[in-house]
Amino acid sequence: MNAYIFPGQGAQFSGMGLDLYEKSEIAQHLFEDANEILGFHITDVMFEGTAEDLKETKVTQPAIFLHSVILAKTLGHSFKPDMVAGHSLGEFSALVANGALNFEDGLQLVSKRAMAMQKACELQPSTMAAVLGLDDDVVEKICATTEGIVVAANYNCPGQLVISGAIDAINKACESLKEEGARRALVLPVGGAFHSPLMEPAREELAAAIENTSFSKPNCPIYQNVTASAVLDEAAIKANLISQLTAPVRWTQSVQQMIADGATFFTEVGPGKVLQGLVKKINREAETTSATFESEA
Repeated sequence: MNAYIFPGQGAQFSGMGLDLYEKSEIAQHLFEDANEILGFHITDVMFEGTAEDLKETKVTQPAIFLHSVILAKTLGHSFKPDMVAGHSLGEFSALVANGALNFEDGLQLVSKRAMAMQKACELQPSTMAAVLGLDDDVVEKICATTEGIVVAANYNCPGQLVISGAIDAINKACESLKEEGARRALVLPVGGAFHSPLMEPAREELAAAIENTSFSKPNCPIYQNVTASAVLDEAAIKANLISQLTAPVRWTQSVQQMIADGATFFTEVGPGKVLQGLVKKINREAETTSATFESEA
């Protein structure tokens, strides 16, 4: 069975999407539509901007979403997922690709999500840290016993977990994790504590937008970050999307469940190859590849 997976924030690169724009009329129309929807020429930043330009909040998340979704739409009949999943932001790309959300609504939600997260980040100094070489339960225990807000945020693969929270609590937790034997406990250069209780203001703001957006029954199951299980019900998809901002990304568990449900081949749709690497670390037997578009006949 074919699983299609969609990357999240951090996968952006200068020049992203330009090859699609140059080779595909479908891509050209969608990129131009995106400029109209967003109210600025995101294509200028994606195609010609620097890495620093691409880090702008209003750009990063929509840019990755656009690259992933437009690539999926240019694949035509070769895009035949039996199941989909996306890492954090990538969940929105996956929902457009599998027919649960239309392109315009998906892009508007991603743009609102980015802005809401930025506002939440400005309310309280917060950050995230990557923890390598410890079992999940050890990391969870240290987070639970550290003073202040610090939680497990991204279960990326066995032995690689990202924690999220207030700066002081993250620093204390990192010291404890190193003492416990972590190979690394490294504070990340991010603007805030994503997938933690500190994103509650963003969750409330995004909830209203999601509730007012029309979703359709997806063409195939999506394995959502919050539940790590197959979801087809529109109401459940909405609820999980809303919960996602303050809940952990259960990527390890999602991939394990997809494999248990029959996935043998994983195709990453979008910039980079990060998710392919994680899938291989979760299960060495899984086959992975990148979605590629050559040109329209």
